[in-house]
Amino acid sequence: MPKSPVKSIRRQQLIDATLVSVAQHGLQHTTINSISQLAGMSSGIISHYFSGKQGLIQATLRHLLEQLKQALLNRIQGQVLAPIERLMMIVEANFTELQRSRNVTHTWLSFWAQAVHDPQLARLQNINSRRLYSNLYFSFQQVLPKTFALMAAQQTAAMIDGFWLRSALSETPELDFVQAEKLCKTFIHNVIKQYGVNTCQ
Repeated sequence: MPKSPVKSIRRQQLIDATLVSVAQHGLQHTTINSISQLAGMSSGIISHYFSGKQGLIQATLRHLLEQLKQALLNRIQGQVLAPIERLMMIVEANFTELQRSRNVTHTWLSFWAQAVHDPQLARLQNINSRRLYSNLYFSFQQVLPKTFALMAAQQTAAMIDGFWLRSALSETPELDFVQAEKLCKTFIHNVIKQYGVNTCQ
C-alpha cells in the first residue's frame, strides 16, 4: 500500500526539523521536544511515525544518504559518459549546495561522532563509505589497471571525506568547500595522467 501523502509530508517535516535541531543543539542535546517544537507538531507524532527519537535520527541519516545517491543519479542519468566525466560528477555530488549547508554539515559531524558508540549509525555510515568507494572504482577501473584503480579509488574517497571534513570545520566553509571540490578533481586528473590517459577527451 502506498504511503499517505500526509504521512510522507509529516515525516519529511520531522526529518527537516531534526536537521535544524542537531545543527543548533548537537545530537546529544536534540530531544523529541526540540524536534517537535521546530516541526510545529506534538511530541507523540514522532513515536507514531518513527518509534521514538532513535528511529527519527536513523531516518534522518538515511535521508542524507539518499540525497547523496540522488545527487549523483540526477547527474549521470540518461547520459553516455566517459569515465573521467563520471568521476567529476561523483566529486560534485559530494559537494552540492545541500551537502555544504550549515544544517547538513553540522548533522553529519554529529552523526560521525555518535557512530563510534551507535552500531546502527555506524552501519549506515559504512554503507555510505562503501558506495563512494564502489562508484569511484567502477570508473577508475575503466582507465587504470586493477591494482592502481583500487588505490586511486581509496585515495580519492579519503580526499573527498577529508577535504569535506576540513571544510565543514573551517571558519570560511563556503570558500573551502569550493576549493576542496577543485582539489579533488585535480587529484583525479593527475592520477589518470600518470598512466598516459588523456583526461580531456
